[in-house]
Amino acid sequence: MERIGSTPADDNGCAWFHLSTNRIPKSPLSGRIEADWVIVGAGFTGLSAARQLALNFPNDHIVLVEAQEVGYGASGRNSGFMIDLPHDIGAADYIGDIKTAGMHLKLNLAAQNIIKRLVADYNIDCQLEPAGKYQAAVEKRGLAVLEAYKSGLEKLGQACEIIEEQDIPAHLGTHFYKKALYTPGTLLVQPAAVVKGLANNLPSNVTLYEYTAITSVEYGKKIQLQTDQGSIIANKLILTNNAFASQFGFLKGRLLPIFTYASMTRVLTEEEQLALGGKRTWGIIPADPFGSTLRRTPDNRLLVRNSFSFNTDGRSKPHLLPRVAQRQRQSFENRFPMLPQVEFEYTWGGSMCLSRNHESFFGELAPNVYGALCWNGLGTTKGTIAGTLLADWLSGERNELIDFLISSPGPNANPPQPFLSIGVNLNLMTGQYRAGKES
Repeated sequence: MERIGSTPADDNGCAWFHLSTNRIPKSPLSGRIEADWVIVGAGFTGLSAARQLALNFPNDHIVLVEAQEVGYGASGRNSGFMIDLPHDIGAADYIGDIKTAGMHLKLNLAAQNIIKRLVADYNIDCQLEPAGKYQAAVEKRGLAVLEAYKSGLEKLGQACEIIEEQDIPAHLGTHFYKKALYTPGTLLVQPAAVVKGLANNLPSNVTLYEYTAITSVEYGKKIQLQTDQGSIIANKLILTNNAFASQFGFLKGRLLPIFTYASMTRVLTEEEQLALGGKRTWGIIPADPFGSTLRRTPDNRLLVRNSFSFNTDGRSKPHLLPRVAQRQRQSFENRFPMLPQVEFEYTWGGSMCLSRNHESFFGELAPNVYGALCWNGLGTTKGTIAGTLLADWLSGERNELIDFLISSPGPNANPPQPFLSIGVNLNLMTGQYRAGKES
């Protein structure tokens, strides 16, 4: 028996969750139930796996369990970018091997198409806009990244446009940046609203239980999962819970739960919107990975995301939020001096599951146990398509995308503690310091 030593616990400050349409969460599991399949983790990956599994096995009973409430965890805490393009930070041109980059492009585009179709089919109000993204820089190092990435995208045959310094305010309002690279294929969404909407429209042979944390699991011909109020007996288990998969005995010492933080303002007044200028909706990702991500939302709020922490148990550290908000206040003032009276209404943290070699896991973990895990900060797209393709693979389907995911070597091993924490924390501190004005 594997006892679960840590379960998800996020802070209560996430703007996306509170500003998305309220829904009545499903009741926690109570008593003993049996199922053909049980999926642990109802984020982008788990919801996609449950939906596709239900379609592929219409006579099977699929149970989907979520430790918190759908939209409250990591899938509702990101910045809402569904990016189409590959971005290999280990390659000189940020594209690397063209064939590999092309496969990532196909995966991301397939994920976008799935979300667009489901949002339309179920009329999900999630502020989905095909607004593209701006990758922006102010430091010399960041400017070099933009030029290298532009070169790589041209090799891949993807549209992109350099926005020079004098033209940036017409796009983004701010005069802060020296240069930006615009790519048109990114979808911007309200992430918590997406997953809430997907949870409200699951197939009839899927049963969702929320506020249902697994406390122990026993493997064998049948999978037995225990909760505080009940138990599940299933033929097969699918893990879509990222770093918490290690609590279930898999990929131990290979996953890194890194938290990043965001703040969102109140709604801008009409006068403040005029003072800001630029387009009404946009998204900025930094040229430096440790810089600030920004969004202007359709309801005229501004988001700033930066700062990192390594939370080894995968749980939030709310005591960090005041310090984070102060740092983000400075980032905001650097970019938007024309908005001195605009305060933050929300500040929150959210986890990413990373691996040292930037690889994910897709496939069989053990007999009757499968996983789609570790999306290295790209969970909105990679989680969506991987959950879908895992369900297809389990039904016997094979195609080039499934073969590509299966072929991954998976996350590599981390150094032992305490060297791991020392190394990761030093890397995070150094990276944020080196980001300079980008932060």
